Amino acid sequence: MVQVSLAALLLIPLASAAPLRMQKRIAQVIADSTAKWEAACIAAGGAAQCNPISQTAFTSLLAAGGNCDQQNAADSMIDLAKTLGGDAEMIRLSQLFVQQPRNAPDSLQVPYCQTAPKNAELNGLFHCQFEGSDFTKFSGDQTGNLPLGLTEVNPAGSCPAKTDGPVPDGVQLNTLASSGTDNTGSGAAAGDGTTTGNSTVGDTTGSTVTDSASPATSTSTSTSSSSSSPPPPLKFSTLTADSACTAGESACVNGGFAQCVGGKFTVTQCAGGTQCFALPLVNSAGTSITCSTEADKDARIAATGASA
Repeated sequence: MVQVSLAALLLIPLASAAPLRMQKRIAQVIADSTAKWEAACIAAGGAAQCNPISQTAFTSLLAAGGNCDQQNAADSMIDLAKTLGGDAEMIRLSQLFVQQPRNAPDSLQVPYCQTAPKNAELNGLFHCQFEGSDFTKFSGDQTGNLPLGLTEVNPAGSCPAKTDGPVPDGVQLNTLASSGTDNTGSGAAAGDGTTTGNSTVGDTTGSTVTDSASPATSTSTSTSSSSSSPPPPLKFSTLTADSACTAGESACVNGGFAQCVGGKFTVTQCAGGTQCFALPLVNSAGTSITCSTEADKDARIAATGASA
């Protein structure tokens, strides 16, 4: 008969427990993520339409949500904003919401959506991670370990609205950032190998030029990319912030990206080293109004066979 000492029996549980890593649940008060948006929606006249969209949105932050549920919810938030005169506050808060970290019950990083958003205001935006996450691993099937169009996120856990790193556990991004983008840049690398400050540069949707360090991107198909002349409309040179416009219209005003809100242009200045241009699309006819560099503008126009 084999005899086992009492001391040996006591050591068995300790030895088996040693390799185990403690996991913690990273959660938040999800309703806080859309409370400000809902208030802005009601103030803009959204009435009974606001709460159902708000609820659908904040429930997308639960661990059970699909990879693109959060982005789809943000698209719905912006869709409603556009029916309410393109309410700028609703759009701003929608941009922050889409970057809010999601719950992580296993403390692993939450995968990113691999589909382009419906609305240009969300181009290049992706969620931050909570700082307590294990930045060596992702949950899920490992198909969303990088934001669409990027080759890395640096520092890990950052996002365009918070480029210095992840969000403290349980904290709402809308209490840390006032804008959907942080123009200081975090050095996220684009799919073409260019480091652009937490942005994607290239035609990641097949029809738009995206730069998350810029305020937004607007696409038009009124001008063919094979045109023999540069695409930027001449009328931009005469526009001011007080120029009359129609809801949803985008333009370049005084070098900044402008969106029509309440019959006048709201201008957001581009990140350092960039300015607003109307650029030819890469894979289809038309132009895209976006913040970019002079070099990118010249290269895109040259690719159409025209001169800058």
